[in-house]
Amino acid sequence: MIQKILLADSGTGHSVEMLQSLMDLPAIQGASVTALHVVSQQLSKDAMEEKSQEGEKLLEKTVQTLKLDPSKISKLLRQGDPKSVVCKTAEEINADLIIMGSRGLKRLVSILENSVSQYVFQLTDRPMLLVKDDIYVKKIKRVMVALDKSGAAQVSLDLACFLLRGYSDAELILTRINPDLDPKLLPLSKEDTENNPVMAESIPKVKNQGIKYRCVVTAGRPGQQICNLAEEYNADLLILGSPDRRPSVAKVLPDLDRLLGTSLSDYVRVNANCPVLLARKEFA
Repeated sequence: MIQKILLADSGTGHSVEMLQSLMDLPAIQGASVTALHVVSQQLSKDAMEEKSQEGEKLLEKTVQTLKLDPSKISKLLRQGDPKSVVCKTAEEINADLIIMGSRGLKRLVSILENSVSQYVFQLTDRPMLLVKDDIYVKKIKRVMVALDKSGAAQVSLDLACFLLRGYSDAELILTRINPDLDPKLLPLSKEDTENNPVMAESIPKVKNQGIKYRCVVTAGRPGQQICNLAEEYNADLLILGSPDRRPSVAKVLPDLDRLLGTSLSDYVRVNANCPVLLARKEFA
């Protein structure tokens, strides 16, 4: 369940609007929210105090904008390295979901420009909802889930089913990109699509929750095709499994595939034209 949400509010981007859209879902409406703003180290004490005052005003504006029950929202103003503070705070409050904005920087640029979202994405093991600064946040009506044979994909499906439980306004788009499928066989019939082994395993979960759905099976490069389908079907939210592949003894070390932008989840994070929810843990 999602009971605790960490909203990393930098004062830019659309993370607040994303949370507002998410709060339309019955499954989320009982969650508590911690709005966090981090003040980076400044050159002088006066500059630090000024930035802290600006942060307080920003958090107060965020609370007023969200209009949540006062018992369900709290403010945190902290000082330090934003990427480290976000990860540490998520651990402290045991957040079930992190929401934050992203500039959508690619590959080494994100490292060289000290991208906060990129480092949090790499370091946290918690579900993370990234909202690029250049996209428009909409009411959630079409949720797309990228499926394959991995356990991470089933975690993302479980998360999607949880989010849409009891929400009749949305449709779930189940997508399977099969790189080995002969493009000459496309488009598949509805029967062949739903009989695809990955779809056949996933559909009963969706039906059991009474969620409206459609299935799409196609060929091609997974990252590129996932982004193309998100645009084609006008997805308002894309959910993708993003497992932590590092051994436990190396949790503090960078995952170079992610940092360099070579993983599937990193490609989609950068190139999708809608908010991307990265599912990390098993979801009940």
